[in-house]
Amino acid sequence: MSDAPMIDTRDDIKLSNAQIAWRAAQDIADGAYVNLGIGFPEMVAKFQPKGREAIFHTENGVLNFGEAPPPGEEDWDLINAGKKAITLKPGAAFFHHADSFAMVRGGHLDVAILGAYQVAENGDLANWRVGSKGVPAVGGAMDLVHGAKQVVVITEHVTKDGKPKLVEHCTFPLTGVGCITRVYTSHAVIDIVNGKFVVREKLAAITMEELEAMTGAKLHIDGHVDELVVPAL
Repeated sequence: MSDAPMIDTRDDIKLSNAQIAWRAAQDIADGAYVNLGIGFPEMVAKFQPKGREAIFHTENGVLNFGEAPPPGEEDWDLINAGKKAITLKPGAAFFHHADSFAMVRGGHLDVAILGAYQVAENGDLANWRVGSKGVPAVGGAMDLVHGAKQVVVITEHVTKDGKPKLVEHCTFPLTGVGCITRVYTSHAVIDIVNGKFVVREKLAAITMEELEAMTGAKLHIDGHVDELVVPAL
């Protein structure tokens, strides 16, 4: 159904970016080594559950950074790969860019959380270029999607003009092939299992039929679909 029509995105019943990031943060295991993609995924660092601690990694050579500092308290010698100011947790480490990518390529990261332009039902990811728009090259995301043990996406369910971001086949240049296992969207939590989108959670205010109308591929159910519940943020 990659030719699904544009639809009403129903802004009044979708999660905010902060709520999507919060939901993704709840699934990060205690002690996991995690890379957060540039932009929206960086927000995940703000929402670690109490009693659990993730060790965040950034490609430019920092391990165990925290959330962004308050405005006016930035130290611009301490930045992540997206050139955003960060704070450091006790035990943080600095290292060469090449060593950072050795961690990625060596399979030492448990989770990578990335944004997306499109995710295909077989797990393909396109997140670096749309036509002539995007960064000049695919960059470190190409290494992350095949170096991390698990790669998940956080994203709006549809684009600003109502086109689906979850599709049968990606039409934009790929970042990685068959690499995504879970997608947290503004309307649902969806796993990719054996080349299918399997709905695990959805907002109670929308039906499965409405959710599928927003999706560019068939949705599947395997057992009970839980209600997607998040705090007001």
